This record gives sequence, structure tokens and C-alpha cells, in this order.
Amino acid sequence: MKIMGIMGSPRIGGNTELLLDEALRAAGVQGAETEKIAVGRLKISPCKEDYACLKDGTCDIRDAMDDIYPKLLGADAVIIASPIFFYGLTSQAKALIDRCQALWARKYVLKQKPHGSGRRGALIAVGATKGEKLFEGSILTAKYFFQTIGVDYAGELLIRGIDKKGEIREHPTALRDAAELGRRLALPRPE
Repeated sequence: MKIMGIMGSPRIGGNTELLLDEALRAAGVQGAETEKIAVGRLKISPCKEDYACLKDGTCDIRDAMDDIYPKLLGADAVIIASPIFFYGLTSQAKALIDRCQALWARKYVLKQKPHGSGRRGALIAVGATKGEKLFEGSILTAKYFFQTIGVDYAGELLIRGIDKKGEIREHPTALRDAAELGRRLALPRPE
């Protein structure tokens, strides 16, 4: 079992990363092999929309995504973790997702079968405000991203009203909930 965590926060050691680390730690305790990718530390160019990927499902931009594509496709579970910026995922997380247009082309234009079945994904999102629709855009983006890479949306951890670095440690259940999310993703999927 391989679980890939995509850390979409530009703030290293912040609330989003603490939650993702706890989910990955708990998955590791269950025996999963885990990997975290901090997209803010990588060179990921935005999609150019030049449609080169429509030819063979390969993006013509050479950057960190060259290494990320096979990891996304080889993972049994994917967690995308992001703080909420203006009611959406961060630009760092969104750049990675937008560059998966190449995988979308493989699936929907070139009709290539998705990699494996039973793969699962989850969203971890932290927002400072308590707005009623705070997470709606991010959930929709995550669901379409997972659909594109052949992953079933299997869960979410959405935390409102947290902003200061490390403040998540004061939340009564957040770290425990993150651990439970990681444990669930690491369990074999029922047949």
C-alpha cells in the first residue's frame, strides 16, 4: 500500500502540514509506505494550455511534474492537503492539479484505461474563516482531480476557524481525525 500526500501549503510546518503529517504517520503505522510532496518547494510551471498532451497524454513542460506523474499513478491512495485561500485551494496545489490535464487527456481523449482500481483519495483543508461555503470549491476541485487520476473520493477532513501557525494543535479533535483518515486510507478496500 502506497499513500502519497500532496502538501499544498506554502507555509512549512503550518496547520495543513501538521494534519497531513499525522494522517501519513497513522497510515505508516498501519504498514503503508508513505511519501509527502511539498509542492511549494518544487518548480511546477502552470499549464500553458497548448494542448500538446492531446497527442499522446504527455505534457511538453519539463519540470518537477515529470517525477510526480508516475507517483500519482502508482499510489494506492492520494491525500491532497491545502489551506483555503479565497475559498479555494492554494495556487501551489492548483498548479499540480492543472498540470494533470495530461492525465485527463490520456483518460478522456486517448481513452487509456485508468491505472488500477480501488484507489482512494481524500482532501484535508483548513480555513481561517467560518464561512458556510468555505470548502465547496475545494471539494469540487479535489473530486474532479481524483476522477481524472482514477481515484475514488473517499473522505475529507475540513477544519474551519484555524489560522495561526500551529493553532491546529489546540483544536479538540483535528489531529486525531487526521490520524483516523490516514488509518482508513491504509486499510485494504473491501471487495
